[in-house]
Amino acid sequence: MKKASSKIQAPGPALGARDDVTTIEAARYLGLAVRSVQLMVDRGDLQAWKTPGGHRRISRVSIERWLAGDRPPAATASVLVSPLAPDRFVARAPGSPPRVLLIEDSMHYQNLIGLLLRQKFPAVEQHAASDGIVGLAMAGELQPDVLMVDILLPGIDGATLITSLRSHPRFRNTQVIVVTSLGPSDMVPYAYALTGIPVVHKPQLVAELPPLLAQCLAPRSSAQP
Repeated sequence: MKKASSKIQAPGPALGARDDVTTIEAARYLGLAVRSVQLMVDRGDLQAWKTPGGHRRISRVSIERWLAGDRPPAATASVLVSPLAPDRFVARAPGSPPRVLLIEDSMHYQNLIGLLLRQKFPAVEQHAASDGIVGLAMAGELQPDVLMVDILLPGIDGATLITSLRSHPRFRNTQVIVVTSLGPSDMVPYAYALTGIPVVHKPQLVAELPPLLAQCLAPRSSAQP
């Protein structure tokens, strides 16, 4: 894992005359995390190949097409699902239960966290997504009180997702918890998005998540009539 260059940056200048670029360069030009670019390649959104030495190279033309809006149908549909679209917001009646959204691609951990919620917080309204893009759209629709998100997700990674939500005032009251199997050194590339956000490592999930979730839900519970 390349630790120094996974940070999101503003899109760079023109790609120049080269036929291909590295993953890090593509991330800089697209304004995305390196992991997100890797997932785009895996989905076929960007054309890429590997050198004899095993280094990935990404087609300059496919990057320019993406920047110009000429994208595969599935990718275009994903971009159009905006978490900020007002007509996608699911309103709640006064006194409705707290909403918790889990974005996690592992069904094992989806089931485990769902079981913990049912046991410890039976009044909570549960929602789950297995994909970063779907989860981002659901966050916009539901505006959950608590968002639990993994870092390594298909679609877009959890750090990019958190950054997207933080940029809009609609989500200022959403409490975020990161749930991950990554160790401290593996978290370094995503540190830019995780300042002030509690992190629960999956081996300690059963012991650490319930009290942390109770703390996050406390303001919502005290506001109930």
